[in-house]
Amino acid sequence: MTTLTGMGRRALGAVPALADLSDRVLFGEVWERDALNKRDRSLVTVACLVALCRDGQLPFHLQTALDNGVTRGELEEVVTHLAFYAGWPAAATAARLLGDMN
Repeated sequence: MTTLTGMGRRALGAVPALADLSDRVLFGEVWERDALNKRDRSLVTVACLVALCRDGQLPFHLQTALDNGVTRGELEEVVTHLAFYAGWPAAATAARLLGDMN
């Protein structure tokens, strides 16, 4: 499973307060809660990012999902499923980004 500590500093270092909140709260507290394992958190996160067309963060979270044990086939299924709930353009963008990962 991937540790996300320090990702805020690396991704958002130009805005130190946001980077700090990301590291301490999002990646330090939320992602470390026991109620969901990291694999499931990755699936939920990817689904939300696809549905909201957040393609800036999607490549990172697709890779994190793979690192957390989600299979490529499962990611493909999530994208396909979301085409009918979040819209075709959102799924097409996600499919392109997933395809770029090789």
